[in-house]
Amino acid sequence: MVPVRLVTSETGLSRTQAAKLLASRGPNEIPVARRASRWWALAKQLTHFFALLLWAAAGLAFLIGMPQLAVAIVIVVVVNAGFAHIQEYRADRAAERLRDLMPANATVIRDGHRLTIPAARLVPGDLVLLEAGDRISADLRVVGGEIAVDESMLTGEGVARRVTTDATVYAGTFAVEGAAAARVSATGVRTRLAQITMLTRQTHRPPSPLAVRLNRVVTVIAVVAVAVGAMFFGISLLLGSDPAVGFVFALGVTVALVPEGLLPTVTLSLAWGARAMADKNALVKRLESVETLGSVTYICTDKTGTLTRNQMTVTRVWTPRGLASVTGEGYEPRGDVDGPREAVEALAYAAVRASSGRLVEHDGHATPHGDPMEVAFHVLALRCGIDVAAREAAEPEKHRYAFDSARLMSSTLVEDTLYVKGAPEAVFSRCRDTGSAAEAAADFARSGLRVLAVAARTASAMGQGAEADERDLTLLGVAGLADPPRPDVADAIAACRRAGIRLTVVTGDHPATASAVARRVGLLDHGSLVITGAELPGDEAALAELLDRDGVVVARVTPEDKLRIARALQNSGHIVAMTGDGVNDAPALRTADIGIAMGASGSDIAREAADLVLLDDHFATIVAAVERGRATFVNIRRFLTYHLTDNVAELAPFVVWALSGGSFPLAIGVLQILALDIGTDLLPALALGAEPPNPRTMTTGARTGALINRGVLIRAFGVLGPAEVLASLTAFTVVLLAGGWLPGSDVPAPLLHIASGTAFAAIVLGQLANAFACRSVSRPAFRIALTTNRLLLVAVGIEIVLLGVFLGLPPLAQLLGGGWPSLLGWTLAVAAVPMVLAADAAHKTVINHRWRTR
Repeated sequence: MVPVRLVTSETGLSRTQAAKLLASRGPNEIPVARRASRWWALAKQLTHFFALLLWAAAGLAFLIGMPQLAVAIVIVVVVNAGFAHIQEYRADRAAERLRDLMPANATVIRDGHRLTIPAARLVPGDLVLLEAGDRISADLRVVGGEIAVDESMLTGEGVARRVTTDATVYAGTFAVEGAAAARVSATGVRTRLAQITMLTRQTHRPPSPLAVRLNRVVTVIAVVAVAVGAMFFGISLLLGSDPAVGFVFALGVTVALVPEGLLPTVTLSLAWGARAMADKNALVKRLESVETLGSVTYICTDKTGTLTRNQMTVTRVWTPRGLASVTGEGYEPRGDVDGPREAVEALAYAAVRASSGRLVEHDGHATPHGDPMEVAFHVLALRCGIDVAAREAAEPEKHRYAFDSARLMSSTLVEDTLYVKGAPEAVFSRCRDTGSAAEAAADFARSGLRVLAVAARTASAMGQGAEADERDLTLLGVAGLADPPRPDVADAIAACRRAGIRLTVVTGDHPATASAVARRVGLLDHGSLVITGAELPGDEAALAELLDRDGVVVARVTPEDKLRIARALQNSGHIVAMTGDGVNDAPALRTADIGIAMGASGSDIAREAADLVLLDDHFATIVAAVERGRATFVNIRRFLTYHLTDNVAELAPFVVWALSGGSFPLAIGVLQILALDIGTDLLPALALGAEPPNPRTMTTGARTGALINRGVLIRAFGVLGPAEVLASLTAFTVVLLAGGWLPGSDVPAPLLHIASGTAFAAIVLGQLANAFACRSVSRPAFRIALTTNRLLLVAVGIEIVLLGVFLGLPPLAQLLGGGWPSLLGWTLAVAAVPMVLAADAAHKTVINHRWRTR
């Protein structure tokens, strides 16, 4: 293939002019948004409402002479902040690694000399030379030559645009064919690319559904904890207790109600979900996006590369000798032709010679170079067994007539044969006989195929110009090209519909092309809506009402259209996921509840704006990520149930103490509560966060309800919590009575030490059983295979070891306030396991019976 190069006689700017313009206009760069400092980000994690509550508790504990408690609470705050900050920092680092938008160099004419300069030093008025393969480095006005430009990054249009003199091409796009000279019309912040970038930065991500729900949970828990703590402080004063002692009790109640391990548990559960998504080729940039995916109710998906392979391929061919079908995968040279093979071979070779796009071998892999439709003809030739390289070497081209918008065709003269390809109507008008080609072309177009006609002419006197040479052509045939849907898209779309998620194709492509693909994958039926961006209503409410349905195609959209669509659907109550790969998609990706960028084919600015990057560009990967997000939401409910159950068991001793007027001893102390919250309980809760999805995850509506719903409250406060309370307080009381204690009398310190250790052990073992009970809201623990969550088995093993350490290590046991239980005590503590599991199984039996009888 002979490269097309442009020769120009213009001298361009002088070096002096360029230097002055550079000083006045500034470099040709898009400013990088400043990121908040790491220390400021860490400070935010240490000073939110939940953290401030714990800081206050730590300060008060220190003032009343309990430094151990103060230090323990501070550790909780720091651990919470550390987990959140590390994950946020990783997301920022990922975005920085993905930023590489503008090209490094550009070829210009200055002082009459051809120079290669850094693209950042381009100035308005510079004369830039463009060739196929160049990334365009500024907004340019073409002054000579002709090129085809891939603008999909800016417009979403999958077909390269042919441009000639006076046309404008934009920074960030690619020249895929031809050569041209162009004047720089805008640089840096004045380019179209920069305008879209600024629009992206001016948009703000909405708070994630998880953040809203967690803030609500934390606020309610904090208010309740402080109010109940104050109530118990008042009760202790009424009972005549010393104010300092009363404050300790009140602080213990407050600490018992505050789930200190909640935030790190949520963070690590999201991190686990993010890791699971990465294994499925979905890179999460913001941890909260893991759960947000599970809440999605509406997906706006691009077409090219997401629903389709982004690989044009010839699938049907009409020739004067009959129809042929072509099989083969993507750009794989191997395939088969079913039909008049010789006629198809003639068409394929002619189309390749009239094109410059090629399939190029690089490092053992075949990669497309040039216009995708032209590459498709090269692949067709290879599938026909044609050695294109050998024949090109033997038959070099003499002249090439580039495509232009007036002729709608391109051609190449090889020896005495002219090979022509172009729009069917243009080629047909120059052919001697077309037969039934027009009917075939119309049939191909109705099937959603792009259609090109191919012809040839052999004559001795040629090279007189396109108008003279491109006449009296012999039609070789008509080719139908498709960008085939990905094979797993139809199943993924069906899974979305079973999950209650609505789908819309939002694309810059032609509506006929987009709707044909949507129909092939099952997203569109005959009663669905197909509309263009120009036809969208201006009123936001009307726009939301129009699009609030399943199976819509919105074609020819602008960046502003996508932004309006996202906002209108959000304001109508939807949790919106928006996919995209181009610079034009970035504002909408940032505004959507979950922005999903293409990792294999997308632009860097789209990846930076997104919350999730698909490493393989598959729509099916989105569905797998949604399933993981829904599982994460359910898992958060699981360990919230687990945490709240523990809170019931921790609070009950204080309630009994208060109701008895102080005559019944306090079963556990404040430090024991902290040992439960951040010691024995944390790992099983984290393991519940790794519970895998179950078969029903994608068969119900989106996870849009509250984290703590009626079911969670009933299980925690009505079933599991009371079972733990009964087990722990019964064990505590029996050990006291067996040791000779009489109600109303003082308890000897050694006996109270052993009894308190027994109550602590019963709570820990009850929580062990509770962890297995929380794996399902409908199936008893004994009906769930242990091996489906091996992390839980490890966590429970560590929990048992920690129980032994807390009770068996004398200095630690003395600090916490609970000693090693007696044989009776251990027997009673172990009984907590069957008590909790039995209560859980009974409750689920009742619930399942109600479901079956509805």
